[in-house]
Amino acid sequence: MQFKQIIGQEQIKHQLIQTVAENRVSHAQLFLSCDGSGALPLAIAYAQYLNCLDKKADDSCGVCSSCRKYERYIHPDLHFSYPFFASKDVKTAVDVLDDWRRMLLEDAYFDMDIWRSKLSAENKQANINIAECHDIIKKLSYKAFEAETKVLIMWLPEYLDKEGNALLKIIEEPPANTLFLLVANNQEQILSTLLSRTQIVKIPKLPHAVVETYLMETQGLSENQATEYSFLADGNLIEAKQLVVTTHNENADSFAEWLRMGYGNRVLDMTVFVEQLAGWGRENQKNFLKYGISFLRECALLISGADELVKLPLNALDTAKKLSTHVLTLPMAEAIISELEKAHYHVERNANPKILFLDVSLQLVKIIKFKTFPKGTQHIYN
Repeated sequence: MQFKQIIGQEQIKHQLIQTVAENRVSHAQLFLSCDGSGALPLAIAYAQYLNCLDKKADDSCGVCSSCRKYERYIHPDLHFSYPFFASKDVKTAVDVLDDWRRMLLEDAYFDMDIWRSKLSAENKQANINIAECHDIIKKLSYKAFEAETKVLIMWLPEYLDKEGNALLKIIEEPPANTLFLLVANNQEQILSTLLSRTQIVKIPKLPHAVVETYLMETQGLSENQATEYSFLADGNLIEAKQLVVTTHNENADSFAEWLRMGYGNRVLDMTVFVEQLAGWGRENQKNFLKYGISFLRECALLISGADELVKLPLNALDTAKKLSTHVLTLPMAEAIISELEKAHYHVERNANPKILFLDVSLQLVKIIKFKTFPKGTQHIYN
């Protein structure tokens, strides 16, 4: 994978290239990011650039023998480690390496849910076990076959339990010309002993504009659709791609109208809308609720006078301003968000959508029209 194939992250790309050019590559680095920011593709592109036989100023050549093997993830000195589901046939990550390579070739932007769907997970818990740790030590103890530098890329070291301490010595005192690249999402879940031995490289969220441009250029979306999906995904390219497939593209108008129904106590219209919503399918329902939660949080910023922090697209911003001025108050927004979060939880657990969304609709009427907040909501309405 070359840097030019990675969406955005120009500053990080430049930073990584500079470490190679200036010969200051730390032997153990932790790429820390949110899902969908491109941390794993960056780690792979970095390793490819490091071992490229004809480096360019801004990228690997893509055509040398090393790059060609890296592009197919079959270079003998490129090793991967990742969470997997152990069984009698699967002892270490190598046992599902073919699945891993196929997934990378299909799309290098993925998360744990997507990886789980590629394997026979059943009800097992994913982890990086002690057998995998021993296998890593064994592989890295050998001399490099072809490349100047052996590279181990570990995806989601959060799945290392205390067994990860077996790796501490080799990370602290690695064999010559060995590079560890750990790609993580949650710093707090990583062994502190492991953290202390790595240099952290923070990968920021993708800006909304970058995601929008990507969706318009590669997915053929209109500007309005790309803007809405980018807002929903909040810098997560994986989620943005999934939204292209699953999201009902009238979320903004539908949600605003739902709030107006609550304000007008239009229960009959709400029942008709609930019938429609029940037929959208679970993923569309979840995305609709997620949109509502995000939209109301932006409304709360408007109500609080923090207009400069609002990230709504223009077509939704005007609606949000009107609702925030004439309909919603901050306690209302917070109470509705609470109801939507509970509804999202129940949709994930296959609740009956008609009953669920009718109940939420009635809660909207109580909160917006009659200013009656659900139990446990400690707000005083002025």
